[in-house]
Amino acid sequence: MVEFILLSLLLMVPVVYFIVTIGQIQGGSFAVVGAADQAAKVYVMQKDSAEGRVAAEQAALLTLADYGHSAERAFVDIACNRGDCLSAGAAVTVTVKLTVPLPMLPFGDTLNLDAANLSASATQIVGRFR
Repeated sequence: MVEFILLSLLLMVPVVYFIVTIGQIQGGSFAVVGAADQAAKVYVMQKDSAEGRVAAEQAALLTLADYGHSAERAFVDIACNRGDCLSAGAAVTVTVKLTVPLPMLPFGDTLNLDAANLSASATQIVGRFR
């Protein structure tokens, strides 16, 4: 009985930690996809590029916060295929990168132990009629 309890603890704790880590990575992947998509949609609805960049970054960070990820671990990049990003027919691509930390580590921030580096891109075409 004692051996069973000891061996089951030694085997179950790492398995449970692995499942929690995979859940964090999966949640992070949903977060970057949603953040990139929402940021691209918000950008193409703005009146000028500077306002669009600020609004898109805020939308991406808000989406990441909804999934429980902090803004310090995220990076948002916006690129266009034309000089004027908001001209009709321009393609705006937003890339969101996120670093997912290992869960439940007391010194994870100081040791920089990360579970995954995730990235997602979304492209929206600026409409002709706005």
